[in-house]
Amino acid sequence: MTQEFYTPRRHQAEIEACLARFSVLVCHRRFGKTVLSVNRLIRAARETRRPDWRGAYIAPLYRQAKTVVWDELKRYCGVGTDGCTVRFNETELRADFDNGARVRLFGANNPDSLRGMYLDGVVFDEVAQMPHRVWTEVIRPALSDRNGWAMFIGTPRGKNALYEIWEKARVDPDWFTAMYRASETGIIHPDELAANGREMSPEEYEQEFECSFTAAIRGAYFGQLMSDADREGRITRVAHDPSMPVHTAWDLGMSDSTSIWFVQARPGGTYAVVDYYEANGEGLDHYAKALDRKGYKYGVHIAPHDIRVRELGTGKSRLEVARSLGIRFVIAPNIPIQDGINAVRTILPGCWFDAEKCGPGIEALRHYRRSFNDRTAHFSARPVHDWTSHAVDGFRYFAVGFRPPSGSARPRATANDYDPFGRPHGRSRT
Repeated sequence: MTQEFYTPRRHQAEIEACLARFSVLVCHRRFGKTVLSVNRLIRAARETRRPDWRGAYIAPLYRQAKTVVWDELKRYCGVGTDGCTVRFNETELRADFDNGARVRLFGANNPDSLRGMYLDGVVFDEVAQMPHRVWTEVIRPALSDRNGWAMFIGTPRGKNALYEIWEKARVDPDWFTAMYRASETGIIHPDELAANGREMSPEEYEQEFECSFTAAIRGAYFGQLMSDADREGRITRVAHDPSMPVHTAWDLGMSDSTSIWFVQARPGGTYAVVDYYEANGEGLDHYAKALDRKGYKYGVHIAPHDIRVRELGTGKSRLEVARSLGIRFVIAPNIPIQDGINAVRTILPGCWFDAEKCGPGIEALRHYRRSFNDRTAHFSARPVHDWTSHAVDGFRYFAVGFRPPSGSARPRATANDYDPFGRPHGRSRT
């Protein structure tokens, strides 16, 4: 084995210039994140002034650490060359530097083996495959008295530890976050990306090469469209415009949840989805009060067609009850559910969502799906009825029931014409 000298690529150098005490890197396959992180540990071990500096590289499984990282660590330390002063313990997967520093490899599948140690620097590789408690219960306390740093690297695999850490880090000014998609870095040749795209499902490709946390949800109706919204920066902070009406769209549950979307039609045929509300087991008076508390200037209220059904106890329909509370509904047309899903697909490219106020509704849109039968290898014809249903049904009623004022355009295929802050539209790093 010959020594390799690390020369960071452009994106790796960009990361190294921005790293904080805690950093999260979500990168496409073959980005070079393992080489980047191994060399950060080596450099920290060599440059430390502490005689007892300790670093760790944690993979999901111990054998993964040995297979993926051990040879890389030895190669970049220069094992087998005349100038190598690092000693390697093959049994413990440990590198001992001549200044007393150590780097050791671990597997997150045995968290208790990590307890009781102190650490100055740690790399978590493929965090999506680890229990979140390895960080919160075991490693974070081990960094405290040494003011140690941590770096999390990985490619998404749905919503798990990597997603949870990523989401929290994005809003914490003390953390550094970066996402690198294959379509943006140029590291993998376009012909190779195209070949991968032909072999993989769209969801798999979006996950592995475009760093989507949601696209790989099997059977998701809107996974790709919500990933596009993420990539284009349309899930952000969306300011409510008090000069314009707020339209609402409802899914009315009886004994289960009722959901309400709050939407403003904006110039250029786009929609600002400024708010979302959901509650369980409440009467219409509860929701009327909720609307009053929000203080919006309301336009149309859209309800499902079954709001006309009269209740046995009172003999009144919820449409009549709502009218007595000052809410006059427009009834969404009763069309096949698949047509409604297609209507949602039509308007989603023109929607901007407030990430905080619409959080539960956004997650429902991401996860709304058909069930998959592993035995027959086919998807069902209808969506799964679960926690996502009420939010998506409410949004579906908006898509089929809202009619823009005369002369206004329906949303176009992109949202480039509108930014909630009036800025030129641009793509967000995250």
